[in-house]
Amino acid sequence: MVEINRIKLDKADRIILTELDKNSRIPSTILARKANKSRQAVDYRINQLVKEGIIMGFQTSFNPHKMGYKIYKIYLKLRNIPEEKKRLFEHLKSSGKVYWMGECSGTWDLIFGIFAKNDYEFFEEKNQIISEFNRIIVEEEGQILLDVKQFPKMYFTKQIADPSLFGGEVDNNELDKIDYVILGEIVNNARTPIVELAAKLKSTAIIIKGRMKRLEQKEIVIQYRIGVDLNKLGLELYKAIIKLDRYTKEDEKKIFSYLSRLPNVQYIIRNLWSIEPEFVVDSYQEYYKLIEDLKKEFPQVIRTVDSVLMITDEWTPGFRNLLAS
Repeated sequence: MVEINRIKLDKADRIILTELDKNSRIPSTILARKANKSRQAVDYRINQLVKEGIIMGFQTSFNPHKMGYKIYKIYLKLRNIPEEKKRLFEHLKSSGKVYWMGECSGTWDLIFGIFAKNDYEFFEEKNQIISEFNRIIVEEEGQILLDVKQFPKMYFTKQIADPSLFGGEVDNNELDKIDYVILGEIVNNARTPIVELAAKLKSTAIIIKGRMKRLEQKEIVIQYRIGVDLNKLGLELYKAIIKLDRYTKEDEKKIFSYLSRLPNVQYIIRNLWSIEPEFVVDSYQEYYKLIEDLKKEFPQVIRTVDSVLMITDEWTPGFRNLLAS
């Protein structure tokens, strides 16, 4: 990731960004107390962070597992054929089944996630992609996502916080048209006021607030977050794909506890055959030290670590397609 005009943040900015990532619907009055600033000053700072492109958006984090879907992941090593690469990326973004994709540098060149109702549906989607783009694909691997510990952006303040849980057991919660409209409205604008949602839906604020509360209780809505442009801050995002030699319940408890105490950690992803912590760091040297320390701490558990630098990290329109189901 190339550093471009690194923007400096002060303590108040860092608190604001951390608290918005915990809950981007937080009232400005509460946020002002946490940042020790006036409400007007906090609103101004938020607007400036948006204007400077540091805050890329206010996002609602959904859990497809609570909407009857499973999440599968595909890792690809690609040949250097620019026109085919562009065609592959465009296909994935428009497929309607791919909800997230990240271009990377390292062991893999592209990682993306697919939501599907079952293994057969995923099998068909995966085969269609591999067959159509076999000219560019050198190597592929797949995983089934079990769950994800999703941490607030602790790297801003270095204060350890509890994660939210993504994935988990698959539940077929029934949603009606109004639920889907609400989710569609807040997916990329989590700070939309209740009264504005109510006006769009020709309903009342009390009804919409109750609907949103139920979506949270059913764990369909996990968190209201912010997207941050790490490049503008001179930060880098690394994913460590860790294959395990031994993985008892006690091993799992210890390694997850260790990772959860690192302020650099952003996600801890548990796949069927591996775990994938993601770290936000100042440099590769900092990431390298984190991984070396991890390997020294768990020499009998960790078999191999494959590392990738995430160049892009984006939700695709496929996520909106899920909401239009």
